[in-house]
Amino acid sequence: MNQKIAIIGGGNLGTAIAEGLLKSKFCKASDIYITKRNTATLQLLKQKGVQVGTDNNFAVKNAGLVILAVKPFQVSEVLNGFKRELTLKHTLVSVVTGVTIKDIDEVIKKKLPVFRAMPNTAIAIQESMTCLGYSNANETQIAFVKDLFTTLGKVAVIDEKLMDAATVLGACGTAYAMRYIRANIQGGIEIGFDAVTASLIAAQTVKGAAELLLQKGTHPEQEIDKVTTPKGCTIAGLNEMEHQGFSSSLIKGIATSYHKIVKG
Repeated sequence: MNQKIAIIGGGNLGTAIAEGLLKSKFCKASDIYITKRNTATLQLLKQKGVQVGTDNNFAVKNAGLVILAVKPFQVSEVLNGFKRELTLKHTLVSVVTGVTIKDIDEVIKKKLPVFRAMPNTAIAIQESMTCLGYSNANETQIAFVKDLFTTLGKVAVIDEKLMDAATVLGACGTAYAMRYIRANIQGGIEIGFDAVTASLIAAQTVKGAAELLLQKGTHPEQEIDKVTTPKGCTIAGLNEMEHQGFSSSLIKGIATSYHKIVKG
C-alpha cells in the first residue's frame, strides 16, 4: 500500500505521532504530511523534513494512510471536507476519543478500511500503549497499521466496544501516572531531597516497576511481596496509603473518566 501518511490535525497527539514516526524511522520525513489551521507550532517538524500545511484535501489525496487526529466535535466537519478525496486506496485511522467506526462510516459513506486507535502521548518517544479496533480491513492493511503502532510502543488489538475503556486506562492513564509521580516527588522533597533528585528517583522507580511487570509477566502483588518485610517501612506506608483511600480513589477516578466519555 501507499506508504505516505497524512495526519489530519497537528495538535498534541497528531504532533506526537509524527515525532514518533520520525524517531522510529518507520517512513521518510517527506512521506508525512501533517495539517493544522495554524502551522506556526509545526515548524520544528517542518525543519525535520515533514510536509506541513493547511490543505486537508491535498494531504489526503497524496496519502495512502490517513490519520484523523482532531477534536471530537470537529470530526464531522473535517471528514465532510475531505471525504471526496477518499478512494479504495485509502486506509483511515481515527485517534479521536469517543467517535466510533460507525460514526465515521456514516459520514464518509464509503466502504473503506477504518481503524480506531487509542495511543497516548508517550508515542512521541516510542513508548505508547496503543489499542486498535478495525472494520473492513484485510490482513495486509491490519498488519501495516499494527506495524506502524508497534514501532511506536506496545499494541493491543481489542473489540471496538472496549475502546472507551482503553482510552481511560491507556490515554488518561498517562495523567494518572504523572499525578502519582508528582505526589511521590512532593513526598521526596518533604523527607529531604531536592526537587531534581526527587524527580529522577520517582520517575526511574516507576519506570523500573513497570518494566518488571512487562518483562517478567508477573502480577503487581508478587513484586510488592518482594519488598514488604514483616513490620517493615514499606508495608507500613502501603497500609497508610490504603487507609487514606489510595486504591479506591484511583478506581473511582478511572470509573468517573469512563462515564464522562460514555455519557458525555
